[in-house]
Amino acid sequence: MGELVFAGLLPHPPIVVPEVGGGELERARQTVAGMREFSARLATARPEVVVLISPHGPVFSDAVAITAVDRLTGSLADFRAPGVRFDYPNDLEMVELITRRCLARRIAVASVDRDLCREYGVTASLDHGAMVPLYYLRQVGWQGRLVAVAMGFLPLEELYSFGVALQEAIRDGGKRVAVVASGDLSHRLTPDAPSGYDPRGKEFDQQIREMVERLDVPGLVSLPSDLVERAGQCGLRPLLMMLGALDGLEVDTQVLSYEGPFGVGYMVAAITPKGENPGRRMEKQLFGQRKVRLRQVREVESAPVRLARASLEAYVREGREIPVPEEVPPDLAVPAGAFVSLKKHGELRGCIGTVGPTHPSVAAEIIHNAIQAGTEDPRFNPVRPEELDELVYSVDILQPSEPIKGLEDLDPKRYGVIVRSGRRSGLLLPDLEGVDTAEEQVAIAKRKAGIGPHEKCQMERFEVIRYK
Repeated sequence: MGELVFAGLLPHPPIVVPEVGGGELERARQTVAGMREFSARLATARPEVVVLISPHGPVFSDAVAITAVDRLTGSLADFRAPGVRFDYPNDLEMVELITRRCLARRIAVASVDRDLCREYGVTASLDHGAMVPLYYLRQVGWQGRLVAVAMGFLPLEELYSFGVALQEAIRDGGKRVAVVASGDLSHRLTPDAPSGYDPRGKEFDQQIREMVERLDVPGLVSLPSDLVERAGQCGLRPLLMMLGALDGLEVDTQVLSYEGPFGVGYMVAAITPKGENPGRRMEKQLFGQRKVRLRQVREVESAPVRLARASLEAYVREGREIPVPEEVPPDLAVPAGAFVSLKKHGELRGCIGTVGPTHPSVAAEIIHNAIQAGTEDPRFNPVRPEELDELVYSVDILQPSEPIKGLEDLDPKRYGVIVRSGRRSGLLLPDLEGVDTAEEQVAIAKRKAGIGPHEKCQMERFEVIRYK
């Protein structure tokens, strides 16, 4: 029977590779020391195979990608170090075992072979999220087979389940295996950070560090979505996939280093399995928590949201459009434009709305637009009956718009924006995750309208009443 012998989290800034960073390496000396110590511990565990989970490989919204070519190769040429090259044999037997275990759990897996690369325009080459950790593993003399996994944008609980499937595949395979998650923490720690500054970046990193030290998996899965979004990070998903491989195991966890020298949080954490511990089986607990969260959301839904939910559920399950209720609150009896947004496990699942009234009342507007959001948003497939219980709704009722002169009249947290150029127009709602400046807001609205970034356009702003 195979054995998971070592695991952990490594950052992946190319600047910590001497051939890339040069004199800047000294600014990240804690990270370099941590990566060296991690790699030495991994080598001592003598894994025959390393499963490396990166956030920068071929990432899919509905599947976990596993590279399925004979050899895994790459170089740091994109970072001005073409001489730093990597070439490892892929453990295709392990790839097959992981795939089988995932399919048994109904976790979608994309096998990244040559045909898939051509179809989706992706590459099977190693990305820097894999190559930077491999650089340090190579420095301590590790040689073996590699499995390259890319994180997916599946719900966090399902990514943890991927890790459980990985643990099962390791036991099936009969080899000594290490699982390494590659990921950086907040990219927004300082004003000169690459993704801009957000004061909550430091809060996110502190919580991640504390939760990893005590291996608080439920806490990691339950982190507020706005905190995760504002942190601008790439490590949470690979981290949870790796932790799933430790489900039901007693472990020794140690954070070897943490620093943010370039405005990005780099954490090195080493985890050594110590045998079985049934008390650490978390998978069922995580899915139970998700059901509780969804039930709590439903218990406090507003009247507009309850109407939107009833509308879409009746249409998807029975193929009918419900009538406007005989009695509705006064604010739903007047005509106005409205947007209905659907989210599934924190990710957008549909959003359709009207700038102005197209029905006699807001209630009728919501009934119609809820159906449209669930079945006609061109970005998504129609909502299936089995998804309905997983959806979270919000309804925005638009207030009258007013023309503005420029960006100085916008506040993306308070105002939505409408851009117009001839017959082309685009709208963006206010207070959206990841939209922090008026410039970003207008740029997105222009893209939606098909207006070029440098084209002049007329702009209007509006406020909304948002219901959840």
